Amino acid sequence: MAAAQAISFNGPAITGQYVPIVNGRRMAAGIPEVYIAKEIDNTRLVKVTDQKRRREIYLFSAVMSVVCTLMMLYVWQHFTSIQYGYRIEDQKASVERLQEENRALKLEEASLRDPERIDVLARRMGFAMPQVGQVQRLDNASGDQGKGVMARASEFAVVAVAQ
Repeated sequence: MAAAQAISFNGPAITGQYVPIVNGRRMAAGIPEVYIAKEIDNTRLVKVTDQKRRREIYLFSAVMSVVCTLMMLYVWQHFTSIQYGYRIEDQKASVERLQEENRALKLEEASLRDPERIDVLARRMGFAMPQVGQVQRLDNASGDQGKGVMARASEFAVVAVAQ
């Protein structure tokens, strides 16, 4: 039965002290703290505002607001620059991928335009060699060096619309 118990008297209360009971006897646990409860009525007190302290608090609040605003602006700029960096890297990867795809398509186009390949396919389908004057070149035939050609009409036709 070595359980700890608190001691209380009819008089002042003993706080913070636990006295163990050993063989039915209380053992000393040190000097008890004694206090007497006293009611204090503060309802008639009037708080006087300290103007100097109020100005200090307002100034401190304003300075901290400015500092926090500047910190948030810095953090926003930092994260925005990181996002732009990721976007730039994505765009670079996309450009490299498209350039590689363009090279592959140019190689495929070159292999498909190979005259020997076209000749072999034509002979398999039963085509014969063209006669002189039968071939007309369409790419750069007019010597315009890849410039556009303006369409023109040689004859005009007037169409009457019935109302």
